[in-house]
Amino acid sequence: MFRTPFRPAVLLLAPALLLTACGGSTRGATDRAGTASGYPRTITDCGHQVTLKAPPKRAVSLNQGTTEILLSLGLADRTAATATWTDPVMKGLEKANARVPRLADDNPSFERFLAAEPDFVTASFVSTLGPGGVAEREQFEKLGVPTYVSPSDCAEGKDNASGGDGSRSEPLTLDAVYGEIRDLARAFGVERRGERLVAALKERVRRATAGLDASGVSLAYWFSDSRSPYLAGCCGAPGIITRAVEARNVFADTHDEWPQINWETVADRDPDVIVLGDLTRKMQTAESARAKIRFLETNPATRNLTAVREKRYVLLSGQAMNPSIRTVEGIEQVAAGLRAFGLAK
Repeated sequence: MFRTPFRPAVLLLAPALLLTACGGSTRGATDRAGTASGYPRTITDCGHQVTLKAPPKRAVSLNQGTTEILLSLGLADRTAATATWTDPVMKGLEKANARVPRLADDNPSFERFLAAEPDFVTASFVSTLGPGGVAEREQFEKLGVPTYVSPSDCAEGKDNASGGDGSRSEPLTLDAVYGEIRDLARAFGVERRGERLVAALKERVRRATAGLDASGVSLAYWFSDSRSPYLAGCCGAPGIITRAVEARNVFADTHDEWPQINWETVADRDPDVIVLGDLTRKMQTAESARAKIRFLETNPATRNLTAVREKRYVLLSGQAMNPSIRTVEGIEQVAAGLRAFGLAK
């Protein structure tokens, strides 16, 4: 993530490294990806049954979140290509990521995808393998290519046909992220690596939130767009973060994943802290945290917000604000921010 040291009052925290927690043990694990023992095996996701006859050798990962899981599992050598990124790769995975070609920063064409000769396809979002995405799952299945979509995007209570990025009637939990890790580890025959990664993530959450009391503190999460801002509703990845630190999302009454909410409504709810998506993509207005802060501090509707006056900003990668292994990074950074601002014990 591009960071700029332009305002000492803004809290900017480097994420703990997953590979430090998991250790090189992830890459040096005794699991032998590529052996056919235990195959064929079937994995059920999002109402689909995915059968693999052998461990994938040329997987294509169509979203950054699922790509970072594969890299964290030490599977760069079995990943033929990736696509659709919002941020630089997670710290600690740079070398592994450099080994994997990127088809496009956004959705690649179906033809370009096929040129990678995939034997397995993973995606973080139903929309990536649906209408308007790279292609629908049925197209891949006709070609004999198994597909997998993160359970985070089709968990109980998720309606992908409504609201901004869908809506949730049930709060998402980290169990969905852990489930994706275990599913992908099983697909590749590296189950022990998956369990080590899950254990490391759980320990990071435990350490970040130990003794934390942020009751009474209100948060707002701004992902992108200054004209009609996308702000987090109750129940997606920001909900996981908010519950972990025991704070309150000022839009907890909104079940859309990322509803567009006008600034007058934000001003009425006046959050104590604003969590900002620091994106490097260029799809909307105010993608970077720097641009967001410039807007907040100069716009008449926002410059008098408590969080703006007190410069209480926490910067997160876009991936930390999506259901992914980096949501744990988000918990760490928001928890540290609340403590640094003196808002949590």
